[in-house]
Amino acid sequence: MTFTLTSRAFHDGDRLPEAQVFDGMGYCGGNISPPLAWSGAPEGTKSFAITMYDPDAPTGSGWWHWVVINIPADVTSLPAGAGSGDANMPEHAVMTRTDFGGNVYGGAAPPPGREHRYIFTIHALNLERLDLPSDASGAMVGFVVGQHSLGSATLTAVYGKK
Repeated sequence: MTFTLTSRAFHDGDRLPEAQVFDGMGYCGGNISPPLAWSGAPEGTKSFAITMYDPDAPTGSGWWHWVVINIPADVTSLPAGAGSGDANMPEHAVMTRTDFGGNVYGGAAPPPGREHRYIFTIHALNLERLDLPSDASGAMVGFVVGQHSLGSATLTAVYGKK
């Protein structure tokens, strides 16, 4: 079975809905994390991590919009809005620091010009818990996740304003 990540809010390659766009920095979006569902996780999966990353941000290192670790292996979906606070997350799941500086979902907010890609990734991990502080950066989480990954699946949306 193929490891897949889907959303009821958009399909791979679609424009990110306004509900998932940031509210601030010149944007008036809903800033609501999308509903996500995954299936076909690799055998031996003990937990999951989810990231939302913009590789096109003009920073030299992209932009981390959402980082969630320690999602239990028996969880296969997150509802819309799960990224608005830890109370909306499955038990034991932790949101770590994004490049907005907070520990919650931060929607798309590219500078005017070309569209940016927003890559949602579900990572299947070989351990139940990543021992990282809640203020760990997306880059640090990505580094540690890479050491424990059994596989991943992505879902990409685009967004931009002229």
